[in-house]
Amino acid sequence: MKRSLHQKNLSIPNIICLIAFKKIYLIRCKSHKYLFMKKIGILFGKERSFPEAFVARVNSKKVKGIIAEPVHIEKVMQGEDCGYAVIIDRISQDVPFYRAFLKNAALCGTAVINNPFWWSADEKFFNNCLMTKIDIPVPKTVILPSFDLPADTSNESFSNLSYPLDWGSIFKYIGFPAYMKPFAGGGWKSVYKLTDREDFFEKHKETGELVMMLQEEIIFEEYYRCYCIGGKYVRIMSYEPRNEHALRYVADFKPSDKKIKMMIDIVLKINKYLGYDFNTVELAVRDGVPYAIDFCNPAPDADLKSVGKENFEWVVETAATYAIEKALEQKSGEDNLTWGLFLDKSINKKSL
Repeated sequence: MKRSLHQKNLSIPNIICLIAFKKIYLIRCKSHKYLFMKKIGILFGKERSFPEAFVARVNSKKVKGIIAEPVHIEKVMQGEDCGYAVIIDRISQDVPFYRAFLKNAALCGTAVINNPFWWSADEKFFNNCLMTKIDIPVPKTVILPSFDLPADTSNESFSNLSYPLDWGSIFKYIGFPAYMKPFAGGGWKSVYKLTDREDFFEKHKETGELVMMLQEEIIFEEYYRCYCIGGKYVRIMSYEPRNEHALRYVADFKPSDKKIKMMIDIVLKINKYLGYDFNTVELAVRDGVPYAIDFCNPAPDADLKSVGKENFEWVVETAATYAIEKALEQKSGEDNLTWGLFLDKSINKKSL
């Protein structure tokens, strides 16, 4: 029988770890007074290589008053500080309890990477819509109602929706071949390549209650996956999405300096508008123009085995550097989140 979290037996090593990861760290200084350390935490699931390397890298820098550890949660009380100056979130997209914990932590002053409020509201179709307003090339995209009725709805719930949709205009706008993918989420789940309208209708039946996007295929000459950390640190990586997962970073495209600058500018602009501290942007280059294909990845792959040694070293070092910067800037009890230019301009009634 499957055991719940509450029924797990703790071994002696686990108990020792729990004791080690106490909420508050103290350091003894020469004057024999105790000072509070600022803690940087990382919240993660199954992954190990990046979280372990990140914690070790932050601590190896020996920045006065800063220490890193895996996040340890004993309880979550409304409006109470969790004890972390900074938390890097790698898992809350799959664990609603963690998302609630992070929002409470942010309200109490923790700098959460990435902003849990914005990430809860964001999705891929909106991202594409925003790009059309800030002059970032993206594939032609439409959103589709789910094939099956969502739970607790009936036909009457969709009285404002014309059905059948104007499929002729939609297919003419997108063209074939095309891609169909969920409007939110990631991990290459439920992604379909479609050859024609008959193929579309057949595959759409398989998507159930998922809300899907239908998207133009970009026939690319080159493809890049780009880390962006802190809205200022960018790493352009050759990437081949048509390869099996383990070989996607084996590609070796050689962009010119001009193209590298163009891609860096696009990556920075996207992340500054969306307000992500830690993201990847995928760019497909067609006829010399980089198209933003996938750029809502705020818990992007950073596993040593998949991204490779050099990329792994860059992301560990850069994430550690940025997290320390955030910890040094963090002010307890204040808003330390990144919100992005879209929200800033909207709130202040400024043109995008």
